[in-house]
Amino acid sequence: MPRTYYEFFAGGGMVRAGLGPRWRCVFANDFDHKKSRSYKANWGENELLTADVRSLGISDLPGRADLAWASFPCQDLSLAGGGAGLRGDRSGTFWPFWELMKSLVHDDRAPRMIALENVCGTLTSHDGKDFAAICSALKSAGYHYGALVIDASLFLPQSRPRLFIVCVRDRLAVPAECLSAAPVTVWHKRVVEAFQQLPTEAKQNWLWWNMPLPAARSRNFADLIEADPEGVAWFSKERTDEILALMSPINLAKIEKAKMMGRRMVGGLYRRTRADEHGHKVQRAEIRFDDVSGCLRTPAGGSSRQVIVIVEAGKVLARLISARETARLMGLPDSYILPENYNEAYHLTGDGVVVPVVRHLAQHIFEPILQCLNRKATAAA
Repeated sequence: MPRTYYEFFAGGGMVRAGLGPRWRCVFANDFDHKKSRSYKANWGENELLTADVRSLGISDLPGRADLAWASFPCQDLSLAGGGAGLRGDRSGTFWPFWELMKSLVHDDRAPRMIALENVCGTLTSHDGKDFAAICSALKSAGYHYGALVIDASLFLPQSRPRLFIVCVRDRLAVPAECLSAAPVTVWHKRVVEAFQQLPTEAKQNWLWWNMPLPAARSRNFADLIEADPEGVAWFSKERTDEILALMSPINLAKIEKAKMMGRRMVGGLYRRTRADEHGHKVQRAEIRFDDVSGCLRTPAGGSSRQVIVIVEAGKVLARLISARETARLMGLPDSYILPENYNEAYHLTGDGVVVPVVRHLAQHIFEPILQCLNRKATAAA
């Protein structure tokens, strides 16, 4: 039987892509009509309800799902946000989502598992109080839970660490191979301090999730770059020179080193606001040539869009990253239908969940738990 799931804050359906065909989506929700168009273009219209999560009731949710996934908005929890945390209008939508989960518990339809995904700032928001509030809410509803920080760079050439809180209704259904007796550095290095700050009661239901490392990544940033991208053009020499002029000596040295490598070098560049030697805020262009893209972020003005820089034969070429390249950095296949509008496509991918990370969680945590539950049910019958 296919495993069933609800997909909240669904965006373009990247969780659906990661879970794969052996999972059946029975309900999906997002309030953004533009993202919903992409979801429908790729997955059909049957399961998606485009509405504010605050307007939903449990009558909208069919049956009892094996998994409820919620990638709730990150803006108020990110370092670039205003620090409102779970009190903010956007990240605070966790609470109406959670009210739905509590209503399902009371209706004896609690999802067997819940997965929450957000930025790592969730761990430290309001000095850890927001993370503690989430854990306390999970415990009060009868869930056991643990958190992992997974960097997309283990799977794809994008630096994108994200927090995943995985919750299970039945602790006895968790196979031993899914757990560790103590924190595992690769998954928990950034989680340990937040765990230590939890209230004693919240620690009682804590689990140290464990998974094997994925196979070594076989592709680098340059492997995903299009030779003839659609929708973006190479910058003029004048515009490229303007970008180079925004670089600090350290970043200009990276360009010069790339010229001396004797081969094609592909780097990712972002404009950032930094303080100069006098403490004044100035715009800087910062580049990396480590075969990994910087983290895709939702564009809020031109400065947040990633720029591709190619250094070859002593020349420097630059352009915006293409929409298809951003999709590849999220693990989406080239068959995935993107919005025709560049900004909409960038917004869709920059807000998404990395597809192979979802698949890894499914393969090594979600599916083993459901197999264990099925064995228990068969034995009881």
